[in-house]
Amino acid sequence: MNPRIVVGFDGTAESVAAARWAAREAVLRGVPLHLVHVEETFTVLGVPSAGPGPRHGDADPLLRGAREELLALHPRLRIGSESLGGRPAAALAGAAADADMLVLGSRGLGTLAGVVLGSVGMAVVHALERPVVLVRAAQDTGPGPREGQADGGVVVGVDPGHPCDALLAFAFEEASLRRCALVAVHSWTPPPLAGYGAAYSPEGHARMAEARRNELDDLLKPWRDRCPAVALDARSEIGRPAEQLLEAGAAAALVVVGRRVRRSRIGGHIGPVAHAMLHHSTAPVAVVAHT
Repeated sequence: MNPRIVVGFDGTAESVAAARWAAREAVLRGVPLHLVHVEETFTVLGVPSAGPGPRHGDADPLLRGAREELLALHPRLRIGSESLGGRPAAALAGAAADADMLVLGSRGLGTLAGVVLGSVGMAVVHALERPVVLVRAAQDTGPGPREGQADGGVVVGVDPGHPCDALLAFAFEEASLRRCALVAVHSWTPPPLAGYGAAYSPEGHARMAEARRNELDDLLKPWRDRCPAVALDARSEIGRPAEQLLEAGAAAALVVVGRRVRRSRIGGHIGPVAHAMLHHSTAPVAVVAHT
């Protein structure tokens, strides 16, 4: 491991928002920030060529300007930078392979509650087994709170049926660093006939709800004990996981979701909940890979 936060930067509003968010995160963690610009290259008749983007060293002043702006906001932050060639997704994943996290920008869909993740962002999420955070341009409103202050709570989606220490460790760490509350959201659905006609039983429904709540409490108890300073709000409710996470995370500083590492010949898969959050969350979303 090389403690640092890597951010993809190309000068767009989305990457500026990502860099500002990543700088605040680096300050909270006390680690350096590393700006990475990738100039896509491909071959035409065997001759290397450059794709759209800065040319002939133009990335250097771009990165230098970003570094100066971030240092004006965070004078004590250590900031490095580099410009790489190649396929953006592969280059970014390689640059962040041993980092604490990779931060990328996402483009908002105007007045709609959604984002355009893009092929590069999705490919990086699939390829990288370190946490990846996606930040909307509209989400960045300036330098943010002073060190030690929270800018909103942290929300994490959990499933007691598939516990994940990496996911909870990341979420509790973020809440601890920000000195804010952590909301753990577990969504469940009753059996198909449990809520209809004669098959419905209020007592049975209450028992199911209590059992689900107990499962969530059992999952979170070790983390309550490890992190007693984190105010934890555990929610176990009937509903669609993505919809409940979107609602709970509407005003959050960060929404944390997990994805299983699946190696397949037909490509990566991040799961429906993570996919929905990446494309519709108005808050930054951290995707934590786990086995």
